[in-house]
Amino acid sequence: MLAEQQFEIVLAYQDPVGHSGMRRQYRIALVDKVVPEHDPGEMERGFEDVTVAEIAAAAGVSKVTVFSHFERKEDLALDRLPDAVGIVRAVVRERPDGVGVVEAFRRAAIALAEEQHPLSGLSQAGEPLARTVAGSRSLISRLREFEHEIEAELTDELESDPRLSGDSELVAALIVATYRVVAVATTRRRLAGDDLTALVTAHRDRLDRAFTALSEVFPG
Repeated sequence: MLAEQQFEIVLAYQDPVGHSGMRRQYRIALVDKVVPEHDPGEMERGFEDVTVAEIAAAAGVSKVTVFSHFERKEDLALDRLPDAVGIVRAVVRERPDGVGVVEAFRRAAIALAEEQHPLSGLSQAGEPLARTVAGSRSLISRLREFEHEIEAELTDELESDPRLSGDSELVAALIVATYRVVAVATTRRRLAGDDLTALVTAHRDRLDRAFTALSEVFPG
């Protein structure tokens, strides 16, 4: 698996237990179709080989109902992405006075890691779907698109933030790149079978060092 694919995969880690409603039901149906029950470390079928009709049938609904919740099949697996946008907005808008943007993202990223939030790539239940994403060109492509989308969203937020002292485009790009580099290594180790407890610590510590260094350049 290519290294540049790892950041896309980390954002696709899901928590089937912690997400409610029909979206959770569809995702479970998707994972059940792709990952064999006897060996969650292997993929029985690729994402591209599973149809929306099959997922709908497994969830007990019609294909039309599925598409009323999702614009495309990839969104079935990646329905946490809007949550990431919300987190980015909240980090910028809700940071305390006197706390720089980079420092605010350092705190947020570490908090996600410590609670093993699904978007951190460290949730207990996320590995099967992460492997599904790793084996899917269409899912990886969608996540590459999202990387640019989240950077553009962050840029817009920073441009409208009167407290920022710095180049909003450059700061946004560096924040996304910083997280991507750390996430690449963490995801590679996660899919290689490294101990999750050790990974949480290493991921958190590397985020701390990286964002601390970046905040010295962009303290505002």
